[in-house]
Amino acid sequence: MDHFLYKDGILHAEDVAIPEIAASVGTPFYVYSTATLTRHFDVFTEALSGMDHLICYAMKSNSNQAVIAHMAALGAGMDVVSGGEYLRAKAAGVPGDKIVFSGVGKTAEEMRMALDGGIRQFNVESEPEMERLSQVARSLGKVAPITIRVNPDVDAKTHEKISTGRKEDKFGIPIGRAREVYARAAALPGVKVVGIDVHIGSQLTNLEPFELAYGKVADLTRQLREDGHEITRLDLGGGLGIPYERSNSAPPLPLDYGDVIRRTVGDLGCEIEIEPGRLISGNAGLLVASTIYVKHGEGRDFLILDAAMNDLIRPAMYGAWHDIIPVREAEAGAEQQPYDIVGPVCESGDTFARQRNLPEIREDDLIAFRSAGAYGAVMSSEYNSRPLIPEVMVKGDQFAVIRARPSFDDMINRDTLPQWA
Repeated sequence: MDHFLYKDGILHAEDVAIPEIAASVGTPFYVYSTATLTRHFDVFTEALSGMDHLICYAMKSNSNQAVIAHMAALGAGMDVVSGGEYLRAKAAGVPGDKIVFSGVGKTAEEMRMALDGGIRQFNVESEPEMERLSQVARSLGKVAPITIRVNPDVDAKTHEKISTGRKEDKFGIPIGRAREVYARAAALPGVKVVGIDVHIGSQLTNLEPFELAYGKVADLTRQLREDGHEITRLDLGGGLGIPYERSNSAPPLPLDYGDVIRRTVGDLGCEIEIEPGRLISGNAGLLVASTIYVKHGEGRDFLILDAAMNDLIRPAMYGAWHDIIPVREAEAGAEQQPYDIVGPVCESGDTFARQRNLPEIREDDLIAFRSAGAYGAVMSSEYNSRPLIPEVMVKGDQFAVIRARPSFDDMINRDTLPQWA
């Protein structure tokens, strides 16, 4: 569910008309609903009720500080995967003891940053990383709390590029070697084991892979405790999918996901951490664009938008589907026609949809991409020297710009010419 609805024939973000925002900030732009962010967090809270838990919002899905601060105010911890994300979380007021640091390539500098600034735990991904972390922590006179990410070799049955729990993926250590690696961790002076971490992929639309992976984690927890390790936390990752295509069947609900957690690991007495990102922020955002031209080609019509692949790369990168709707609601029974919906970037890959049925669209009409709050603005770039687009947040009948559109001078003046030029 989201809070983007037609009112009197005009698409609104909560109680703000989308054309009002467009008139203020220009197009294209992203807009986020605080009510939707809140609702999605609350659904996870309900799903884990009765269990000791912490919901760590996966910042990689949308790391705007206004979004982070809103999630933190709801009680969320943060899952970060870089030093930059760590500093964003701290700048938004998140305490270090509610930040978990994931990612396969943590540098010594990032480790020092988190140890000095405070950290809940490092989710360690490899033995070399564990050795490096121990060295860094000792040099600072500290002991780093860690979980070790295990790779359970479970196929998440999701897109090839966002599957992370198979043995051929780069993430974690093979679960078959976990006892050996935990024994090594126990011998290192600069780290202290606090739990186990697992994450098998993103945009999962079936609960079975979670059940398989968490069952393996439960078995491993019992084995490690027999070996003398104190396992008090289970970081179960994120990955629950959202309904990008409204006409398809909906993915499992967080309540059903919570039931899987209870069945598989609920009897172990561990604090449960989860790291939802997409399910919290995805349907909380729209990308709004304007139609520059309607081009009549041979056998097809093109909608040429002022948004492009540099603004929303998911369709070009993953072949991803986003529902696309007119901001002005079509009349009931209005005839639909197929369009190829494209941007102005000089690549054929700059295509959002092919032969998508829409009511008649004219030049300057506004259209909106649903489910654009996750992996949209965070993955945008200035390709073709196109400035990054604004991000806007809505609360009730108010809206605020939370990332301004830079000017061309702002963008160009970041470059410097060498002396010889």
